[in-house]
Amino acid sequence: MNPNGKYRAFKPAPLTNRTWPTKSIKKAPVWCSVDLRDGNQALVNPMGVDQKLEFFDLLVKIGFKEIEVGFPSSSQTEYDFLRRLIEEKHVPDDVTLQVLCQAREHLVKKTFEALEGCKKAIFHIYNSTSPAQRLYTFNKTKEEIKQIAVDGVRCVKNCMSVLEGTQIQLEYSPESFSNTEIDYAVEICRAVMDEWGATPKNKVILNLPTTVECCLPNHFADQIEYFCRKIGSRDSCIISLHNHNDRGESVAQCELGLLAGAERVEGCLFGNGERTGNLDIITVALNMFTQGIDPELDFSNIPFISKAFTRLTGMEIYPRLPYSGELVFTAFSGSHQDAIRKGMSARVNMKPNELWDVPYLPIDPHDIGRHYEGIIRINSQSGKGGAAYILEKHFGIVAPKAMHPYIGAVVKEKADSLQRELTYEEVYGIFAEKWLNTKTPLDVKEITERHIEGERGSNEDEKVEADATVIWQNVTYKVSAHGNGPLDAFVAALKQTPAPKFNIVSFHEHSIGGGSDTKAMAYVCIAKENGEEAWGVGKSSNVGRAGIAAVVSALNFIK
Repeated sequence: MNPNGKYRAFKPAPLTNRTWPTKSIKKAPVWCSVDLRDGNQALVNPMGVDQKLEFFDLLVKIGFKEIEVGFPSSSQTEYDFLRRLIEEKHVPDDVTLQVLCQAREHLVKKTFEALEGCKKAIFHIYNSTSPAQRLYTFNKTKEEIKQIAVDGVRCVKNCMSVLEGTQIQLEYSPESFSNTEIDYAVEICRAVMDEWGATPKNKVILNLPTTVECCLPNHFADQIEYFCRKIGSRDSCIISLHNHNDRGESVAQCELGLLAGAERVEGCLFGNGERTGNLDIITVALNMFTQGIDPELDFSNIPFISKAFTRLTGMEIYPRLPYSGELVFTAFSGSHQDAIRKGMSARVNMKPNELWDVPYLPIDPHDIGRHYEGIIRINSQSGKGGAAYILEKHFGIVAPKAMHPYIGAVVKEKADSLQRELTYEEVYGIFAEKWLNTKTPLDVKEITERHIEGERGSNEDEKVEADATVIWQNVTYKVSAHGNGPLDAFVAALKQTPAPKFNIVSFHEHSIGGGSDTKAMAYVCIAKENGEEAWGVGKSSNVGRAGIAAVVSALNFIK
């Protein structure tokens, strides 16, 4: 692909001695949700009043203190929504409603009318300022565009008398700030501040929208720091960010913009919004949380928020969206699975507030309402540790570590043949079919034990006699032998059949279940005369029989 002069590099702000690269975020900004305006207007089917009321209540529950509720003068739905918010007392005393309006007298008056009874509100006006907007949309000069902004502020001031008892704060957005000449953006915002009469006690919110993301995050940070230096009367304005995601860098631009001097952020849940979406406030907030900063928003139940969002907006959440996506706490890669399993196991005995350092997981899923069950999932890319983790976590089967490669190989082969992810039940089914339920070439049809006591007063150990009926390669054998226990006796009896001779290399056991349903799990590794090793697994309510079943399983194991 050859740009061939059609595209050109962004021209950075003329900033020298920048300070933002050495700074870090120390506290949460003022958050403003624009889900009910920016997010709603980007929906295929915009929300109705009842849906918007429920969404507003959700935003309040999360902890937003400033919420843009729409464009009351644009439609009856928007107007009715604002009226019901106020009349039905959905707005807590510490929450400020934000309304958007074009700076035209009849629209401003209708917006003030809709705000009747509201205790405090942010009145948000805007006009586009970029060269392309000036040329193509308005065909006006810089001076004429600036005058539109000043006239808009004057209009709001003149109409304020129709609304008594409401505290009004002005917000102004030079829409398309990201593409506007930086000195001109400063000039027009300075004119707005002067017209409003901004003071430290009557601050203007200067919202600087990345209407179209068009530069590197560091260049955006330069824009913000340059603006903050040049605007003057810095204590009389609040610098706000409104990032879009056209380059996929909205989170980075927002974070660097905060380093550069911004103190307020507008955005949407899950990055909803026009085109590639608005800034995802959840991602920025939880990024802060993972750095030890209280984001002052409650995202401790992401699944609940996700379900409500999807139900109310009809929008699906991208499976790999940071923190929120279905797959962000899953691992298909074998090495990832093994590291996660070990890290999670190590935390079992730690204090809840112990420093979080589980490999591959930047946040404890439990902190945001997610669960560990879905961390490791099994497909053809999975490794030895993944299947073992599933068996242990969901079925109580704690296989010896030396057996993990065998389990992983069998499960991986099955997943590869199916070319899909395996469910937990399928993983157990594969394990059971391969180790617990095998009956060929060796099967035990009957076995009895007789315990022989040593002579009283002697050091002679107790002996066990095992009488067994076994089938080896479709031939039945009745065998009997003594041993120092049921397993030893059975192994000795097997030597009377053509079954391969072997030695037990390793033996492990543990209980599974509880109460009357408790069973024994036994794991045996045998070494045959030809040097081949094989693992077997047995499960029984009788400890001795579990070991015998494990030996049978090992002899039946086929790679």
